[in-house]
Amino acid sequence: MKIGIVLNSNEPETAWNALRFGVIALNNKHKVKLFLLGKGVEIEDIKDEKYDVKEQADLFIENKGKILACGTCLKSREKEGSNVCPISTMKDLSKTTSHRLVACL
Repeated sequence: MKIGIVLNSNEPETAWNALRFGVIALNNKHKVKLFLLGKGVEIEDIKDEKYDVKEQADLFIENKGKILACGTCLKSREKEGSNVCPISTMKDLSKTTSHRLVACL
C-alpha cells in the first residue's frame, strides 16, 4: 500500500507520532511519503526530552521513507531545504496524496 502523511505541526508529540507511524508502515513493506506543510517544515528544530523526533526521522529515512517539504513554507520561515526537508511544491503534495491512504496531522 502507498501511504501519504501530511504533517502541519511542530508540536513534538504530534511529529514524533507521525514519524513512528511512518516507520511502522515502512517496516510492514508499505511505501510512505511524509509531506511537511506549515509549521511541519520546522521538524528539524524540534527538541524534546520525551519525544525524540530526530531519532524517528532518522529511522524513517533509513527505512527508505521519503520526506518532502513545502518550499513556500520553508521560505516564509527563512529556511532552506535540507536532506530531511528537501524543497517541494504543492504539485508534489498533490502527487503524494493521489492514490494513497492519507493521514493528516
